[in-house]
Amino acid sequence: MLSLSPQFSILGWPSEADTSPEQKSWMSDNPFVNCNFREKQASESFFLFTSSRPEAECNEFKSCGTTSRDPAMVKKLNHNASERDRRKKMNSLYSSLRSLLPETDQTTKQSIPATVSRVLKYIPELQKRVERLKQRKQEILSSITRHRDHNHQEKRRKATVQTSSPTVSASRAGDGEIVIQICAVKVKKSPLSEVLLHLEQEGLQVLNASAFATFGETAFYNLHLQVRESQGVECEVLSQKLMSMYHSREE
Repeated sequence: MLSLSPQFSILGWPSEADTSPEQKSWMSDNPFVNCNFREKQASESFFLFTSSRPEAECNEFKSCGTTSRDPAMVKKLNHNASERDRRKKMNSLYSSLRSLLPETDQTTKQSIPATVSRVLKYIPELQKRVERLKQRKQEILSSITRHRDHNHQEKRRKATVQTSSPTVSASRAGDGEIVIQICAVKVKKSPLSEVLLHLEQEGLQVLNASAFATFGETAFYNLHLQVRESQGVECEVLSQKLMSMYHSREE
């Protein structure tokens, strides 16, 4: 019974370097101890295997870092960056395009194809609206032109009426002499012969008469008259009679 007892404590297994040849022989002859010793070696080898995994993974990670210097990998990364920038620019352009739509279309979030479709429909609508506004502008300008022309013609008519109204001025030049100045439109007014006939009926004798016309068809008459001794003529009354003659001629 005592021969079965081990020569050392089994609570802590000694390392292979610390075991003597007698202990190794006894451990190999004892099946129970030999089995436990093999299990211990297996666990130690497993521990060594598992502890070497992080180092392997680290080496693998380092190898991945070195592959990033590969020209093909660099080209791929540059392509991805360019594609990302292109998408950002396209999104910015679509956002600007969406901002051109009416406010009713901007309240709802639409997809890019829906936005493009709405813009294609909105452009003809906007063109028709522009054409209607242009037409309205032309109508307003035409109305303003007609109104301006009408006002201009009305002013000209009033000016013509004012200028066509005859003016008669009579004044005494000496004893028994009267000077009459007449300004009237020569086409529509009484001719000089009728004026002289009317003056002779009033008891006046023509001493001298002169006339000249302007480009506006306005005639100016200067008459130098002699009053007969038996006739008493007032200049103011004579002017009014001549004016009445012209007005009756217009009617």
